[in-house]
Amino acid sequence: MKKIVYIAVGLLSLGILGSCDKYLEVELQNQMTIEEVFNKRQTTEAYLAQVYGFLPNEDDMVGGEGGMVPLSDEALFSWLAWVPWININTGSWGTTTGDYQVWTHNYRGINQATIFLNNVDKNVEINQGTKDVMKAEARFLRAYYYFCLLRRYGPVYIWGDQDADITIKSDEIDRHTLAQNVEFILSEYEKAIAVLPVRITDQAWMGRATKGAAMAAKGELLLYMARPLFNGAPILKQMKNLSGEHLFPQASDANRWEAAARAAKDIIELNQYALYEDKTESDPFRKAIKSYSGVFFEEWNSEIIWGRWVASGFGYNVRAAPPRVVKEGYGGFSPSLKLVDTYPMASSGRFPITGYQSSGAPIVDSRSGYTESGFTENYIHPLDNFAPIKAHNSIVGRDARFYASILANGMYWINTFHGQKLVTFFTGGTSSYTQTGDCVKTGYLWRRMSDPSNDIEEGKWGQFSWPYFRLAEVFLNYAEACNEKPNREEAEVLKYVNLVRKRSGLNGLEEAYPEVKGNKDLMRELLRKERMVELAFENHRYHDVRTWMIAEKEMNEPFYTRNLASTTYEGSWSRTTSIFPGKRLFQPKHYFFPIHQDQLSEMSNLTQNYGW
Repeated sequence: MKKIVYIAVGLLSLGILGSCDKYLEVELQNQMTIEEVFNKRQTTEAYLAQVYGFLPNEDDMVGGEGGMVPLSDEALFSWLAWVPWININTGSWGTTTGDYQVWTHNYRGINQATIFLNNVDKNVEINQGTKDVMKAEARFLRAYYYFCLLRRYGPVYIWGDQDADITIKSDEIDRHTLAQNVEFILSEYEKAIAVLPVRITDQAWMGRATKGAAMAAKGELLLYMARPLFNGAPILKQMKNLSGEHLFPQASDANRWEAAARAAKDIIELNQYALYEDKTESDPFRKAIKSYSGVFFEEWNSEIIWGRWVASGFGYNVRAAPPRVVKEGYGGFSPSLKLVDTYPMASSGRFPITGYQSSGAPIVDSRSGYTESGFTENYIHPLDNFAPIKAHNSIVGRDARFYASILANGMYWINTFHGQKLVTFFTGGTSSYTQTGDCVKTGYLWRRMSDPSNDIEEGKWGQFSWPYFRLAEVFLNYAEACNEKPNREEAEVLKYVNLVRKRSGLNGLEEAYPEVKGNKDLMRELLRKERMVELAFENHRYHDVRTWMIAEKEMNEPFYTRNLASTTYEGSWSRTTSIFPGKRLFQPKHYFFPIHQDQLSEMSNLTQNYGW
């Protein structure tokens, strides 16, 4: 397979043609040679920019490359056909399924980063200090692309610093072990950390790698390696590569949690980041809602460690807008009923649902204060403060993140630029359920990334900085590691999870659950719920349930929704499986994606993943 770099008129793009025994062979065309590219500052900077171009588009929930939210149990998007996640969610996929296959994409990025590293020193227009930083950026990006492969496929082949000059035959290529993968990625991260700047001060360059970005990536890698999937999972122990080496560890190592905790604490101790806090509201609960929302609405705020600029919010927000209520809305980005059920109660701080009966009926924690039935008349939304509504009791008294994130059946649209618009999803409602066409099928829309200050009906869709890493995630990473490590530090667990809860107006976890003190297993369960809520729709849940190895429990379930086929608002609040057909299926082989047949055809001795 030949990798061909096209360079013309200062624009760099990448294509693939042909097949050969040099997997990363590079051929230069269109007048410019490698020497010419790296001789000028402008083309050298352009080359580095296109290395960044291989970062996953995690905000793209429909394209099937970066956004994994619709594959997880936190979401139930409305569409029933022509979307990439349908077959995967129902288990109808295999080694020839192209959806969500990123093997080639990431190896392209890896190769381009390597070419940059091997050639940037030829530039005579850039001083050495700047070149060193640019090399550190490319080194970090290359390691991160390996991590993106690792979390989806397990260990892969590490090319190191080789690019065009390699002569390895394709039938001699197989995967390196997990230990070799991790050793390489960590060493690259450490080299980048030593050189990268602490902060980016020029707004125009926001999104470039920093010391904190590389440290956060290191922390996430070490956290994943401590979790069960990468730490002695029984189903993976028999996997060996062409050389007879075990690809995965043969036993779990609890000390990996120590390394994960240290990596997270190192980021905290940089003292460069702070949880975002709204400065406009005096009412504590409204302040809590806006503080959580502001992580996305305040560009490049103090909480974001590393992110990606999303120049237009149209693609995301049009799918989070209610059809027929606003001028243009597709109504597809919906939270699952399970996610909606998970948000804590504001007063007690407890998670309301402890499980589900075989009928799908929720098992309610009687100490939480949650009510699953009945209505509250003349209810005022705590943030929007529009006209009173008849609110189902399940949406009353929830924590701040609920109101920042969930547009429920019976609420008003998020702004009043064109008057107050009531949003009801039942059959005959203002955003009526229909069996065909765009409509909401769960009873809820996702509103968190939709800034109420944007008048989407006038084409103002907004923009935002999508966080790959933010401080609240690091706090939760650290709390999880401190709970699991051999030298368990419960005080540290509570300190950092409570910082996240406090921002949302909640009491301390030990106040909500006095029984959690000294109970490692209960603490683990509550931390996972906290993480599901705090990081909802940020591309974590899919990876979390897999690396915790609880996906077989959490993602084998019917698709429950509210009964929007009802012709009355009151009737639409019952739970049903009749709206969304089928059920979610997750088997042990689904913990990793299969290596696609295209790669197996190129490299005949490449070891396939378990179960495929």
